[in-house]
Amino acid sequence: MDELILEKSAPITFKSSPIRIPDVQHINTSEPVDSANQLDLITNAWIGRFTGNISPAALINAYNDWLTHLRLSPSKKAELTNKALKKFWRWTTYACDPAQMLPSFNNESQHCITPLPQDKRFIDKAWENWPFNVMTQGFLLNQQWWHNATTNVRGVSQHHEDVVTFTTRQILDMWAPSNFLLTNPVVLKQTMREGGANLLRGAQNAFADWQRSSGAGSDSTSAFKVGENLAVTPGKVIYRNRLIELIQYSPSTESVHAVPVLIVPAWIMKYYILDLSAQNSLVNYLVEQGHTVFMISWKNPDASDRDLSMDDYHNLGVMEAIDTVSRVTGAEQINSVGYCLGGTLLSIAAAAMARDGDTRLASITLFAAQVDFTEPGEMSLFIDESQISFLEAVMWEQGYLDSTQMAGAFQLLRSNDLIWSHRLNQYLLGMKETESDLMAWNADATRMPYRMHTEYLRHLFLHNDLAEGRYRVNSKVVNLTDIHVPIFAVGTTTDHVAPWHSVFKIQRLTEAELTFLLTSGGHNAGVVSPPGHPHRSYQVATRAQGDAVVDADTWQTTLPVHEGSWWPTWEAWLASRSGQSIKPPAINNPICDAPGVYIMQK
Repeated sequence: MDELILEKSAPITFKSSPIRIPDVQHINTSEPVDSANQLDLITNAWIGRFTGNISPAALINAYNDWLTHLRLSPSKKAELTNKALKKFWRWTTYACDPAQMLPSFNNESQHCITPLPQDKRFIDKAWENWPFNVMTQGFLLNQQWWHNATTNVRGVSQHHEDVVTFTTRQILDMWAPSNFLLTNPVVLKQTMREGGANLLRGAQNAFADWQRSSGAGSDSTSAFKVGENLAVTPGKVIYRNRLIELIQYSPSTESVHAVPVLIVPAWIMKYYILDLSAQNSLVNYLVEQGHTVFMISWKNPDASDRDLSMDDYHNLGVMEAIDTVSRVTGAEQINSVGYCLGGTLLSIAAAAMARDGDTRLASITLFAAQVDFTEPGEMSLFIDESQISFLEAVMWEQGYLDSTQMAGAFQLLRSNDLIWSHRLNQYLLGMKETESDLMAWNADATRMPYRMHTEYLRHLFLHNDLAEGRYRVNSKVVNLTDIHVPIFAVGTTTDHVAPWHSVFKIQRLTEAELTFLLTSGGHNAGVVSPPGHPHRSYQVATRAQGDAVVDADTWQTTLPVHEGSWWPTWEAWLASRSGQSIKPPAINNPICDAPGVYIMQK
């Protein structure tokens, strides 16, 4: 559960609702939508319903690039032919070996091929028995051959190679012997043991998933509920506008640090990833350490919010929150924290504040947040001009990117863990899903407005404007090099959304004092790492202002590894920049109790 947790996600489904044509006069984008290209947008949106919002043109371009260059590479074709013959001979020899039919045959050294370390599909000893061992070996050899065929073809662009390799792997994974009753010895054994009761429970699980995905069911049976055992750190909503609610948490200590903490979560997720159950709540941990904590809770946008822009998220979000925190506490400076996209937005806001001479930030902390998108991780598979244009049509038609559409993309990135293992465990083995606070949060997804997400994809993901000094806030360029306040950046080792090598690149984009911490885990579970959590470790080092920058791999290999949670290390860094102890600021004129209204929006 270490990456962007989607184990709780329902199967990928595509909505089927009438195409709605927005009023063109109310669409506010950099390129106006005229009547001539409305038909194009409608057509693309309609096609997206059948392709999971993946652009057919993007796939065709990638496969055409690969096939064309493969035809022009006789040496590669000869290599693949040779590999195919060798693999077929190895598999045939293996399959015809009488030893493979013996139940006691478990000598892995005799195998043609072994799965990759992260491939857990065939670890059960039942797969060692005939005929399942023969099927598994054939599948793995075939999978390896296709990987050879789709990589290292001379002339193919790296992006197209990644797309072809990824989509080919998805097709192969669909037909893995582990996915089917008659070819999975673990399922067959369980079915015989239970007399088919597991399949009956699996059918019930599948029906329940279908109900949830179609909106006919509910998650009312979940043991985790917002406001009951999630997002329960005491506090009040003290400010609300059309985009955010701002929560001020109640103090739990007699005195607090003078410099308050403002947290900017990502709008792609609900904020309570940082305020889960009490033992996993970063907010609760900070409050107990004597910090006055404020949290932005983003509205879950609908079609009426289609024109919200990145500037709106900056102005109505981060800046109005900073203004409010400054006003209610009287503090001259604020320790700011940003997570994921919230960290990217906070970096943009900090650069704009530095540009404008606004000195209210005492420090910046970034959790798994990118500011340079030249190495954006596996999500880059879905980002090129063709795909963005196609996605724009989908968002234009409905006014936002739906949570199920985003979940589908993330599920595909880890299909073995998030799609096929779900179907195996829930539908074939009939197992009940184990709930956790993190999984309950993950199922509570959000939407993203049409204009904002279009601007984000184009200016940051596609063109990398922020890192390259072209990004504009309120029509004026901002530069990360203008930031001079201390920065604490956290990367996670197995993050497939914001790879830590990419997060590390902030080192070369600012000369400010910068502490970088690399922790075990993924995009979510690596951040939600309270003291006492088992199997956690981290590395950390500070680069003084103006010091030379080392490359990421050298940084990692030369630093000691510390066991345990990284939270105390960060909190100590934060406390050293939080001023003297004072009486806790009052919470005046609250609007309602935390967690507020926006977090409840579906």
